[in-house]
Amino acid sequence: MQTHSPLSTRKEISARHKRKRTRQTVAASVALIGILMGVGTLVQSAMANGSNSQATAELSVRGGLKNEQPHATSTVARAQAARMDNAAETTIGAANLVITDVRGKIDATQLTQSVISLANYKLLDTGTVVSLIDQTESAEAAAQAAAAEVDRAAAAADAAQAAAAANTPDGARATARAMAASKYGWGDAQFSCLAKLWSKESGWSYTAYNPSGAAGIPQALPGSKMASAGADWKTNATTQISWGLGYISRSYGTPCSAWSHSQSSNWY
Repeated sequence: MQTHSPLSTRKEISARHKRKRTRQTVAASVALIGILMGVGTLVQSAMANGSNSQATAELSVRGGLKNEQPHATSTVARAQAARMDNAAETTIGAANLVITDVRGKIDATQLTQSVISLANYKLLDTGTVVSLIDQTESAEAAAQAAAAEVDRAAAAADAAQAAAAANTPDGARATARAMAASKYGWGDAQFSCLAKLWSKESGWSYTAYNPSGAAGIPQALPGSKMASAGADWKTNATTQISWGLGYISRSYGTPCSAWSHSQSSNWY
């Protein structure tokens, strides 16, 4: 059995304590390093998460903008389509009114066909609709112009017919009766005298002419005097009657006075 001195024993005990403290210090250091490494990992993870969150937010914003752009484009397209539909409907409505107005006057086939084509506007692309609107409006303008020409021709024909009727002896007498009453207040008694007077002078013929130079229904001398009533005095019985009634009113006061003078002197 080996024996140890008290001093040797104290040294060994001291050495054992020292080694124990060293091991504890190392263990603490290792634990601290582990903690620090863990914290660093957490910090890096948090930073990474933050970056990812920021990136995600940016992508969300960009994605929102990208999503909004098609929506805005769709809104504009819908508004444009609505305007185009309204233009087509307005054009069709106006054209239909013209078709009704010109019916019986002209051939509106071209305008009708344009309206039929444009009526499918909801199935057509914008360019085609615009083209059909222009085509329909042009056909509409042409139809209106043609119908207006027909109306002018009809009015001219009516005027010519009325003038021709007024230029007959019966027409001239009817004109004279109406004018004498409306302009001078002369009734049937005065017209009776007038009828006798101008029957004697010209037979109520607007082409009557006397070698003396007297012309027309009232036998104005010279006939050019009647130009004061109208440039058409040679061909229009109404112009001659207007001048003749004015002459009788100025010179004799009434047709019966003019007739009395004609009977007594054979002229008036």
